[in-house]
Amino acid sequence: MSKGFDVRRQTGFNTIALTCFVLLYLPIILLVAYSFNAGDSIAIWEGFSWRWYVSAWENEQVQEATLRSVILACSSSLVATSAAVLAALATTRTKPWRGQTLVFAMVNQPLMVPEIVTAVALLIVFAAVKQATGYTGLLYLVLAHSAFCIPFAYMPVRARLQGMDLDLERAAADLYGSPVQVFRRITLPQLWPGILAGAMLAFVISLDDVVITEFVKSAGQDTLPTYMLGQIRRVITPEINAISTALLAISILMVITFFFLNRTRK
Repeated sequence: MSKGFDVRRQTGFNTIALTCFVLLYLPIILLVAYSFNAGDSIAIWEGFSWRWYVSAWENEQVQEATLRSVILACSSSLVATSAAVLAALATTRTKPWRGQTLVFAMVNQPLMVPEIVTAVALLIVFAAVKQATGYTGLLYLVLAHSAFCIPFAYMPVRARLQGMDLDLERAAADLYGSPVQVFRRITLPQLWPGILAGAMLAFVISLDDVVITEFVKSAGQDTLPTYMLGQIRRVITPEINAISTALLAISILMVITFFFLNRTRK
């Protein structure tokens, strides 16, 4: 009796899979390892040291860029997730309406259009606003990152809503619960894992963004990624490895946190 097609039984599958994992993770492992290098080289090991972590910690430019990046990522994540929740409710908790597919496509537009195109479009719009108002603050970056992060927050929230059973919401409505009460007491508690996933994803995307930030930011508004890009153009030292390792640790910590929150919720 035929067992059917199974890609894992195909010749060379294990070799190809192992090669992919090596190519994917070996550069990251080397980056982390050389962040502890005692010397100035990023290719020659000269002993173990915390030197570059201390250097990055005491670097005022790194401190300023990190604080700005965190503030920007938190603000953008909050705005993007709030908009994503409203958009997800409008496209999953209403009767089908004309233009719904178009709205879905528009919400996910940043995922389909090259980021450089979005960056140039935002640059043109914000340049006109800056000239008209004279304001050059951080709000432009918050708006730009929020617009770009909305689809990343939208997809987990929408997926969570589509997987939820509507019986509890219908029962609450039959018991004369208002739409606000039904959402607050029934929908929102079940939706929290999706909201947290969307918020964390939006936070990481904003924290990591370079292209849009480079086009929209004003003078003196470097974020941590744009600061690192500027340093790489001048000279590459293990300090960049140390900063990259710290960002990697933050990302891993957020994934682990969400995993435990989601498991506890279940």
